[in-house]
Amino acid sequence: MPWDNQSSGGSGGGWKGGNGGPWGQPPRNTGGGGGGGPNPPDIEELLRRSQDRLKSVLPGGGGGRTNPLVIFLIIAAVVVFAAFQFFTFRVQPDEVGVVLRFGEYDRQAPSGLNFRLPYPIETVFTPKVTRVNRITIGQVGEDSGSAGRDIPEESLMLTGDENIVDIDFSVFWEISNARDYLFNMEDPIGSIKAAAESAMREVVGRSNIQPLLTQARAITETDVQTLIQQTMDEYGAGVQINQVQLLKVDPPSEVIASFRDVQAARADQERSQNEAQTYANRVIPEARGQASQITEAAIAYRDRITNEAQGQADRFTQVYDSYRVAPEVTRQRMYLETLENVFSGTSKVIIDQKDGATGVLPYLPLDSLGRRNTTGGNQ
Repeated sequence: MPWDNQSSGGSGGGWKGGNGGPWGQPPRNTGGGGGGGPNPPDIEELLRRSQDRLKSVLPGGGGGRTNPLVIFLIIAAVVVFAAFQFFTFRVQPDEVGVVLRFGEYDRQAPSGLNFRLPYPIETVFTPKVTRVNRITIGQVGEDSGSAGRDIPEESLMLTGDENIVDIDFSVFWEISNARDYLFNMEDPIGSIKAAAESAMREVVGRSNIQPLLTQARAITETDVQTLIQQTMDEYGAGVQINQVQLLKVDPPSEVIASFRDVQAARADQERSQNEAQTYANRVIPEARGQASQITEAAIAYRDRITNEAQGQADRFTQVYDSYRVAPEVTRQRMYLETLENVFSGTSKVIIDQKDGATGVLPYLPLDSLGRRNTTGGNQ
């Protein structure tokens, strides 16, 4: 029957053997003929011995006739004690009582003292529903002080990028439904362990090794917990998965040295890339600034030359228009403007050639001599 695979509470016992009575003794042989096994102890003999022991401790109990009231009280106490043990059971604060009547679920009993019918009419199981249980996959003999022996058959897993990773983890769970926990699965602990290992292999199989070793540990724990809970709910296991904790995530011990070299090379690669990106971020803006400056200077030069050429062309057009209207005047004006431009920056000597003039006169440029003397003194 299903409840034979579970451990019952301390008060759900009954007979200890197939032929045992309520107090662990074989039942009386009520049939005729030959008997099998020893005869049970006589109740009257037990009462007589108890009476003798009681008389020995009572005052004045060394002889004489025993008071019938004392015998009655003794018998009543024995009967009450036997009924108390036979018809009641105690459920601890961290337990819940599951009562079966003729092997079928009947009710749940709260913590404290509860009534039940004697075995085999009713049987009681008292699983601990508030205790947080722990299952470790990948290790055996693990405790809070030190790591246990590794189990490669459980811990070695294949990642999505075809690498092997060694993962040890623990699953923390508690009973959420005592009835489902007791009767829906034959081996609840084994089922939880198998579901946990399967969920971890599924999550690892769709992940790369690098995130598993670094930033994806918390995500992996959450995904595995969700998958285990879904599997347990499908089984109707009556358990609640509280937490999945990764204990160790490493490459296999045979290749860990090479893996560390690869990790160091990747770190150097990332460092070089970061340095190159930093240099590019510094140089590229400077080059863009210089290019923009050169482009703007070229545009300004182009605009200046274009405007000057356009101005000269417009001036020539205006002069040409004036020349067509009055050629002589325009020619004379152009001649005078040209002479003005030529002689405006040079020293000039004017000679009067009119009648009566004596010709070239000696000319002494006193002002020029004064400027030369001043310049020579400064030197």
